[in-house]
Amino acid sequence: MISSTINPTDISISGIHLHGKNINKISRTIKDLSGLFSDEKAFAKMDNSTLVYEVESYFPVADGTEGGLFFGITHLYPGKIGDEYFMTRGHLHTITNRAEYYWGIEGEGLLLLMDENRNTRGELIIPGSLHYISGGTAHRVVNTGKTLLSFGACWPSDAGHNYEAIAKTGFSKRVLDVQGKPQLV
Repeated sequence: MISSTINPTDISISGIHLHGKNINKISRTIKDLSGLFSDEKAFAKMDNSTLVYEVESYFPVADGTEGGLFFGITHLYPGKIGDEYFMTRGHLHTITNRAEYYWGIEGEGLLLLMDENRNTRGELIIPGSLHYISGGTAHRVVNTGKTLLSFGACWPSDAGHNYEAIAKTGFSKRVLDVQGKPQLV
């Protein structure tokens, strides 16, 4: 028998989207990603309002709550700037020992993982793939397909996001279109 003290959540997942109360939604356009792509001339020619990705997040506890979890879905659009595929900004966690899970929902891409020694590798994200991102690992997602890439994430509510470290030093490798195929260069 189910206890009557358990209340259903006001949040639901429908297809690839989160619905309900207190869903935080952010969008990132070309303008928001200045300095991220290697081909600055191609970047300058892009329409600043071009949508690159959107994030839907659920924060059931306050930011910084030890022992809490956050949940989100990111939608990364297909596209390239020069030969470089559209990607998320990438980050480390402010509390560096905090891990995270990503999983593929639709589309195809690469999860870039860079360790503390700047060794970078990629894991294929496809529907149903599950990715454990250990603490101290910088991570970014790249859409290498021709359709929307959607992936889920779950992370500790006290982890924080350090985007500045990645903005300053970047990843040691990039994903480029080399003769029609994505390559980690």
